Amino acid sequence: MKKTFLAIALILSAGISVSLANDNDNITKSVRSSFTHDFRSAKNIQWEKEKDFSKATFNINDQIMFAYYDPSGMLVAVARNITSDNLPINLQVDLKNNYSDYWISDLFETAAHGQTHYYVTLENADQKLILNATDSNEWSVYKKTKKDIK
Repeated sequence: MKKTFLAIALILSAGISVSLANDNDNITKSVRSSFTHDFRSAKNIQWEKEKDFSKATFNINDQIMFAYYDPSGMLVAVARNITSDNLPINLQVDLKNNYSDYWISDLFETAAHGQTHYYVTLENADQKLILNATDSNEWSVYKKTKKDIK
């Protein structure tokens, strides 16, 4: 009888500690459920909770991706880092023709509300540009800053 009671107590305490560990990141069950439904084959999932959204960083097919959910569990956007070779051809050509004196320091793609957006950070010795493009349209300047030269 004591062995049975001890075994039940150990199982309950293990279950409680696992459930408490999962709740420490403040990610709601609806967000976790939506994520599981949307990305069944995701691996190495890490959660971050922000004021207005939850962010999952995960791996699918050896690609690191990011999913953003609102508090109700609705998928807001999915993002991934890409290389310039993954850009639509007209965006690649536009970068080469109009920004050849810059180097790419960051490039990512987002999918949200049925549209794909691209963001590229370009730098040279004097300034930093962040460009964006919707779908495969041309680039537009999102942000432009001068570098502090010391």
